[in-house]
Amino acid sequence: MSLIGRPVSPSADEASAPRPSGAVRTMLVLGTRPEAIKLAPVVRAMAASALFQPVVVTTGQHREMLQQMLGLLGVGVKTDLAVMRDRQRLSELTARLVDGLGTVIRAERPDLVVVQGDTTTALCGALTAFYERTPVAHVEAGLRTGVLDNPFPEELNRRMIGRVARWHFAPTDRSAAQLRGEGVPPEQVVTTGNTVIDNLLWVLREGAGRSAFRTARRKVLLTLHRRENQGERMRAMGAALRRLAERGDVELVLPLHRSPAVREALLPELAGHPGVRVVDPLDYLDFAATLAECDLVLTDSGGLQEEAPSLGKPALVLRTTTERPEAVEAGAAKLVGTDPEAILAAAGRLLDDPEEYARMAGAGNPFGDGRAAERIVARLTEDFGREGAVNTARRDAPGSYHPVA
Repeated sequence: MSLIGRPVSPSADEASAPRPSGAVRTMLVLGTRPEAIKLAPVVRAMAASALFQPVVVTTGQHREMLQQMLGLLGVGVKTDLAVMRDRQRLSELTARLVDGLGTVIRAERPDLVVVQGDTTTALCGALTAFYERTPVAHVEAGLRTGVLDNPFPEELNRRMIGRVARWHFAPTDRSAAQLRGEGVPPEQVVTTGNTVIDNLLWVLREGAGRSAFRTARRKVLLTLHRRENQGERMRAMGAALRRLAERGDVELVLPLHRSPAVREALLPELAGHPGVRVVDPLDYLDFAATLAECDLVLTDSGGLQEEAPSLGKPALVLRTTTERPEAVEAGAAKLVGTDPEAILAAAGRLLDDPEEYARMAGAGNPFGDGRAAERIVARLTEDFGREGAVNTARRDAPGSYHPVA
């Protein structure tokens, strides 16, 4: 498979060809665009290894957003559960995921299940693997805000995954220390950096994306979607961002999330304003190019707090908590909350004060060097590569499954 005429690592479908006896059949479960971005480097690294046989299962939690990008990232999909329903409740989604993933795990009989981050897909992948007595590796482990329902439901999800996983691949030393403080055995915790940096650097090397910015004005990239921000709070934030665009010297690009609740809140405030360009969700190549060209990021996303510092882009985090305090402590991001006036003031300072802007832009990236997937696969290779390791890790091996007590 190739991207713009250049060879890339084989996809999971291509990697599903017969492997030597003892190959580790690895199910990687993803359902959202960020999960695809962050697991793609792991899939590629496993596909290039003689030891692993990656099998990618997508739940379809963000189905349209996934379909536009998986092929671009060199990721083939074995199974698509297509669980999404319009405006379904989290309890309904969870029930569908556990039922569907249970069927797939019993059919595929993986030696290992890999989940990423803190989505409902990740929680259900880990929980179902536990039910089927299959060991779990958690990529991007150890992130915490300390507030159980903020962000909702991600904080609970990642804590629960931490009780199930056998391998905890933490993106930073802080995350690793958090896990050890919660009682995870130190030998099960590995600091790797964040795989989002691996993929961002890989995509930018390809140079195939097209920025969504169209003017010579100061360029502001905006993303908003979090459940806890939806409703009246998001409408007020949209009105504040309209006022930011009325400065006349900025171009604000909003790749608009497909959630009806997000669209109902933001479109009445921002659509049609000459300083705002509302676009459909960008494929990852175009999103990376847009991020690389922007001057400033305003976001309630988690992943962008990691990606922006990698490219020297100051990030204002439009949330009241963050599970990525490393970026704030480094000075690359600011947690400004959701108050409209606070957002306007923080953005104005960065746009008007060159010294303040330079301090944030030059703060550096605390989230890794682009070799996280390499470290993940190296550790799994070490553990599974020992003679007999695959057989003793299988779900039907008595007493083989030891999650954190």
